[in-house]
Amino acid sequence: MDRRALAAVATQFFVNGALPASFIPRLPEIRDQVGIDVAGVGLLISLAGVAGLVGSATVTPAVERWGTRMVMVGSAIVISIALGVIGLATTPAILLLGLIGMMAFDVLVDVPMNMQASWLSARRHAPVMNRLHGLWSLGTVVGGASAAWIAGTGLPLRIHLITAGAVMLVVIMIVSRGLLRTDERHATNGDAEQTRSQKRRRLSPMLALFLLAGFFAVALEYTSSDWAAFRLVDDFGVAAGFAGLGYIAATGGMTVGRLAGDWVGVRIGVDRLLFLAIALSGSGLAVAALVPNRYITLIGYVVAGLGISTMLPRLYDDAAKQPGRPGAGLGALTAGIRIATLGVPVAVGALAATSLSVGTAIALVTLPCVAGFLAVATALRRAEG
Repeated sequence: MDRRALAAVATQFFVNGALPASFIPRLPEIRDQVGIDVAGVGLLISLAGVAGLVGSATVTPAVERWGTRMVMVGSAIVISIALGVIGLATTPAILLLGLIGMMAFDVLVDVPMNMQASWLSARRHAPVMNRLHGLWSLGTVVGGASAAWIAGTGLPLRIHLITAGAVMLVVIMIVSRGLLRTDERHATNGDAEQTRSQKRRRLSPMLALFLLAGFFAVALEYTSSDWAAFRLVDDFGVAAGFAGLGYIAATGGMTVGRLAGDWVGVRIGVDRLLFLAIALSGSGLAVAALVPNRYITLIGYVVAGLGISTMLPRLYDDAAKQPGRPGAGLGALTAGIRIATLGVPVAVGALAATSLSVGTAIALVTLPCVAGFLAVATALRRAEG
């Protein structure tokens, strides 16, 4: 039964990466179909990102009421339908509706999916969290590459996204049959109000730490991949084909690191792996952002990707194991992630728009985040142990 559930969760990780990646390469066509400019697209994505924060706030009561399986499957169905809505959008309002469906319900898939993954990983002789997140990364690669290829064939946008959403919907319904139907519950002592009060006081700082950890980890992950092409084009003047290698270097390093992370963690210990990841990400980002050589920059992005790869899987696993209300730790973690996706790109863009180089702007944002993640990871380790 556990093997069947693990296969179902693994498939859901892959699908959850492939769904949003199915429309991102076709955003220019979506922009033209809706009749807005790039700034308008950015505004709509930011507005939809606020819905992601709302999702983070509602995930804990949703899991408490309906359980991880129902929340995960129901929300995944909404995301599949939202993909079709994006394909059909001809006005900004309809596009915003589709984006809200994607972002608000993504967290309602993300949290219960990682909760089931953490439970299953703990019951095995070897952990699987990093490999499951590696499947998510593979899903983004497959979804994005497929979308780019389909766009090249000239297939209409609406047919592509409606078909992709329908295929994903069928997969989700098949996956739902194998997921865990009974959630694990942490034992709590509800007899004494004083005990409950002490637990609440202890849990609140932990939730704050998970929020900060999610913020710093995603700031590093998204900045290293999303701004790699700008670093190569604006700072080195390379052609578009070479610039794409920056994204491939960062995401490729992350994918390899996640697929190998569980194996490495078993051999050197998860705590050593975490601090090795911090060292690799910091050194890799420093090299990628500050060394004035395009080829060394690519190497830096590979190293940074390897380091960053195991940060979020470890955080998701730790947050899923927190006592108290189910999903509370993961809700705080995903709230930090959503805040980072809203604020960090604005900060990097604003710095890069000044006289600073893109590399310097990236360094000014990411290197303090490495230090912040180190401080928060150390605090979490002390609080947990």
